[in-house]
Amino acid sequence: MNEERYSTKRITVKEIDEILYEEHRVLDHGFIRVVDYMGSDGAIVQAARVSYGKGTKQINQDEALIKYLMRHHHTTPFEMCEIKFHVKLPIFVARQWIRHRTANVNEHSARYSILDNEFYIPNLEQVAKQSDNNKQGSGETFDLDTSKEIIDSLINDSNLVYSHYNKFIEQGLAREIARANLTLNYYTQFYWKIDLHNLLHFLKLRADKHAQYEIRAYAKVMLDIIKKWVPLAHSAFIEYCLESACISRTGLGVIRKLIKGENVTREESNIGKREWDELMFLLDRKS
Repeated sequence: MNEERYSTKRITVKEIDEILYEEHRVLDHGFIRVVDYMGSDGAIVQAARVSYGKGTKQINQDEALIKYLMRHHHTTPFEMCEIKFHVKLPIFVARQWIRHRTANVNEHSARYSILDNEFYIPNLEQVAKQSDNNKQGSGETFDLDTSKEIIDSLINDSNLVYSHYNKFIEQGLAREIARANLTLNYYTQFYWKIDLHNLLHFLKLRADKHAQYEIRAYAKVMLDIIKKWVPLAHSAFIEYCLESACISRTGLGVIRKLIKGENVTREESNIGKREWDELMFLLDRKS
């Protein structure tokens, strides 16, 4: 058998090398780990300068350039970095995740393998009612007794469908059919490779407070990994994307009037109620 040999000529990042293949636990049975990566902060500035050298050696100049690129949405230099993750996650989270079609993915197949009896059960504080003003989000939590009743039902249902699945397998039913009754909280796994630009776009949406809790849990771990991998790009992303705000032209007009001390009402601004409420929230004003 040929022995794999690894060259040290490529640029590496010590902080990422130290956590390669290390499992970062997420939710009750999930994890995310780095399988491989390419590039660094240096690769971003190198691409921006279209040079073959190591780029500017003064970190403050590299930092300023990366901030400029992020601030002005110059995306291609960030595409020079790539990373590959191994992710274990509930199927319903995987279906949200896979909507981002800018990555390469290969998922564990239940046609070939028998799934383990591992399913996701939310914590009590995550058992919440449907939001009144967001069709795809959660609202206030239930009382403790109702939450426990829901959790018990989820556990019982999950165990029941797996017992049937296991019976199907023992009876010799084709795996591609036997899997059909498994619920969306069962775990799947995939390898997911993506460039840094598209990864940051993914995290802009999935680390946002409005995203579903379960996928935010994975996004938080990924942000910590990115901070180790490309700290300058991570800092710029936090500053200009994740913790910034996009304000419309009309919204800027409202802000300018407020700065001048003028009184502005939503009706006068011609801004929709939802956008107005968001703007007032950003300005820490009551809508």
